[in-house]
Amino acid sequence: MARKRISDITPKIRSLTELCLKNSAIDPSLYKEYDVKRGLRDISGRGVLTGLTEIGEVRSYTIKDGKTVPCEGKLFYRGIDIEDIVQGFIEEKRFGFEEVTYLLLFGELPTEQELKEFETILSDYRTLPTSFVRDIIMKAPSQDMMNTLARSVLTLYSYDERANDVSVPNVLRQSLQLIALFPLLSVYGYQAYRHYHDKQSLFIHAPRPELSTAENIL
Repeated sequence: MARKRISDITPKIRSLTELCLKNSAIDPSLYKEYDVKRGLRDISGRGVLTGLTEIGEVRSYTIKDGKTVPCEGKLFYRGIDIEDIVQGFIEEKRFGFEEVTYLLLFGELPTEQELKEFETILSDYRTLPTSFVRDIIMKAPSQDMMNTLARSVLTLYSYDERANDVSVPNVLRQSLQLIALFPLLSVYGYQAYRHYHDKQSLFIHAPRPELSTAENIL
C-alpha cells in the first residue's frame, strides 16, 4: 500500500465506525450501578471492566440455591458462546478469524456481503511499506518474537501520518491495519529468526489477496 494511502480514512471505515459506536456504547447508568470509575481505579482496585462493554464475558460459576457453585469455564463473545461459534465454523468447513474479528469489533456477526467487504479491507491493508521487511525485520532479528512484534509496530508509527489522531474512525483504521499486518510481522519475524539463529533456509512469501488470514499464515 502506497504511503499516501496508509493513513486514509475511507468511506467504508467511516461506515464501520458508526456500526462500532452503535454496538459498543456503554450505558452511563452502569458506571454508577457497579461503582466503576471512568478510566481510573479506586482504592479497592476496581476500574473499567470488560463486563460493562459486553464484548467478552467469562462465566466460571453458577448460583444454585443462593450459593456460588464453580463450573467449567464458559467464554462468550458479544453474548455468544465461543463453543457455538467454533462449532458453526467446523460444521460449515469455513475459516472463522475474520467473522470473529468482525463480531468483536462491531457487535454482530456479518452477513455474507459484509464479510466479503471486510475481508477485502483486511486484504488491502495486508501490505507492509516498501523495504520494511528488509530494513526492519531482517536486520538484527531478535530471538524474542514479542520483541520483534513490538519493534515492528513502533516502526510502523513513523509511516502513519495520523499516528496521534485518537478519533474513533482513525483508531478503527489503525486497528484494522494492525489486525491485517500482525500475521505478516509474525511469520516474517519467525522466518528471520529461523534463518539467522537456526541456520535454516529463508522463505519470504508475499500475501495473496484471495486467501484468508489463516491461509496466508500457512
